[in-house]
Amino acid sequence: MKKIKFPKRYVIVILTFVSTCVCYVERVGFSIAYTVAADAAGVNQSTKGTILSTFYYGYACSQIPGGWIAQRVGGRHVLLLSFVLWSLTCALFPLDPNRVYIMVMARLFVGVAQGFIFPSIHTVLAQWVPANERSRSVSLTTSGMYLGAAAGMLVLPSLVKFNGPESVFLAEAALGAFWSLLWFKYASDPPSFDHPKATTAGFAESLLPIKGGKLKAENGGSVVRAAKIPWKRIFFSLPVWAIVVNNFTFHYALYVLMNWLPTYFELGLQLTLQEMGSSKMLPYLNMFIFSNIGGVVADHLITTRTLSVTNTRKVLNTIGFLVASFALMALPIFRTSGGAIFCSSLALGFLALGRAGFAVNHMDIAPRYAGIVMGVSNTAGTLAGIVGVDLTGQLLEAAKTANMDLSSPGSWRLVFLIPGYLCIFSSLVFLLFSTGEKIFD
Repeated sequence: MKKIKFPKRYVIVILTFVSTCVCYVERVGFSIAYTVAADAAGVNQSTKGTILSTFYYGYACSQIPGGWIAQRVGGRHVLLLSFVLWSLTCALFPLDPNRVYIMVMARLFVGVAQGFIFPSIHTVLAQWVPANERSRSVSLTTSGMYLGAAAGMLVLPSLVKFNGPESVFLAEAALGAFWSLLWFKYASDPPSFDHPKATTAGFAESLLPIKGGKLKAENGGSVVRAAKIPWKRIFFSLPVWAIVVNNFTFHYALYVLMNWLPTYFELGLQLTLQEMGSSKMLPYLNMFIFSNIGGVVADHLITTRTLSVTNTRKVLNTIGFLVASFALMALPIFRTSGGAIFCSSLALGFLALGRAGFAVNHMDIAPRYAGIVMGVSNTAGTLAGIVGVDLTGQLLEAAKTANMDLSSPGSWRLVFLIPGYLCIFSSLVFLLFSTGEKIFD
């Protein structure tokens, strides 16, 4: 019987999918564990917002450096280093809301370590995945974020209940260590490193980094020094800024919901996460489903030439962000768990659909510099986490100061209106300035 050979690029895509899944288990896990510990310690909402947003300060600092390092030495090595660092931090630092300095330093360091992840992943995928598989490969990889968040919301509240908040950190560290072993064993450099003719199969349409900071030519010819990164063109490119604006908005909405939904359920709707059962994971499960739907639909539209690459990105991005905007603005109107779950699921699901527009666009316009452009845009996404998560805490604390009960819809209205309006603005920016054509050689 002939042995079926599983293409190595599929192994790489699956492992990057698992990596994003594990990362978001960690992020959701921290918000759940810290919320329980902070409430027990009597920490106010403003301080909670500050601690929850600290991660994103570190995350912002390492996005562009992460893309540059991945470009120089290869995303495979940088991705492994990132996992080792944040896993060790989770294992070694205790969860104690009263020790604010230690909490801030630990979350800052985890943010720095995880900031290398997505630029490294985009560098790896740009090297391994042929153009006609990009949308579904990137969508599958990024959908791991949502499956990880869904799994975290389902499992971790019970872990906190029976074993305490600290147990979440140890579980996350174990997951990170396990993934690191898998990546070390199964990941490798693209075939064009050793077999230049592999580019005829669609691999590595741009020059690839090799040892010594040099590049190997696609035709298997001479080895040349690395091309200078066009930083000025990147920062002054309107299509890049279209991606940046949409990345900011996507992550503003995602991080606000990820960090504050547990508080909204418990204080806004007077429900505990344990009482909600499996329904609390539905928003993130919906993201997982819609992200992959978007990737498959985008690749189908492009490969069948139903739409151009540019129009495919614009259509999916616009549909995703506009539907999400209305769902976000409607969220505080519903006063039942079913209504809140429906609106948050609709919002996050269609935001994930929109990733088949702006998120894959890095590889369309700059396949050689995909990791660097991802680092630039993800820096904006990270700033959204800093602004959105901290601002939400300030808004809720201001509502309390104004003698508004946090169980009233009025105290939460502005929290969800802001990302709703941002979605409308961002979709217009993407329609006007984005392109699916390669603009960086």
